[in-house]
Amino acid sequence: MSAPSDTYQRALDTFLREHPQIVADLDSLNPLAAQARGETLAQYRAERLHEAFEAHAEQQHLFAWELTLKLTAESHEAYEAQRREVHKEVAQMAGMDWVEYCHLHDLAV
Repeated sequence: MSAPSDTYQRALDTFLREHPQIVADLDSLNPLAAQARGETLAQYRAERLHEAFEAHAEQQHLFAWELTLKLTAESHEAYEAQRREVHKEVAQMAGMDWVEYCHLHDLAV
């Protein structure tokens, strides 16, 4: 797993501050489980953190990148504007009509 971007790392740091039980779970990982996977404990821990972050995003019906924006945006308005811009880029890359894309992802047109 590659090093996280600064924004993603800030989101992870916020996520961990808000979820001390996940910190406790990560701190109690078995080093033998990491070794069995051919990973260092740090690599194994990073992967478990990523999985917990993804699961939390899914529970909130968000993509992980949306949760990253939500945890790092300066305001709710900034989050919504950034989120909308990324969704527009995704729709364009997918070659989808914006209205169709919005309906597919429950976004306001």
